[in-house]
Amino acid sequence: MRQPVSYIGQTRELYESLGYTPYKWFEADSDPHFVKPGKPLSESRLGLLSTAGAYIAGQVAYHYKDDTSIRVIPNTTLVEDIRFSHVTENYLVEARQDPRCVFPIEALRALSNEGVIGSLAENYFSCMGGIYSQRRVATELIPDLQARLMDEQIDVLLLVPL
Repeated sequence: MRQPVSYIGQTRELYESLGYTPYKWFEADSDPHFVKPGKPLSESRLGLLSTAGAYIAGQVAYHYKDDTSIRVIPNTTLVEDIRFSHVTENYLVEARQDPRCVFPIEALRALSNEGVIGSLAENYFSCMGGIYSQRRVATELIPDLQARLMDEQIDVLLLVPL
């Protein structure tokens, strides 16, 4: 049985072995703003954001450390057309075997068809979670994601981190 990997410990050890200064993990300066949904899920419009580096066959793959670009993935995309690239390739073994584990596009369609979810955003989004520059996340990725998510007029966002 595979044992979980202590990513933080592993990164600390790697940086130390290479003679680097300790990696500075992100620490929020305020509590997250969790908001109780204003209506039931069955009446809500749901969006999806995955940090697995998902993209559609034919789109440009993520290709480098600190890639803050975003891929738009229409909610009608077929699972077999979803691909993955990530600066940390060992994260993608399971995703490449079954994209549904980090991009549950079919499950969301089924839940919408059953009435569990009111409606789905026209487009879902993906980015690469392996962005080391906290400044670029704050000044590039988050504002771009926020604008795109606002355009989708969603009530609830499903975040699937990798």
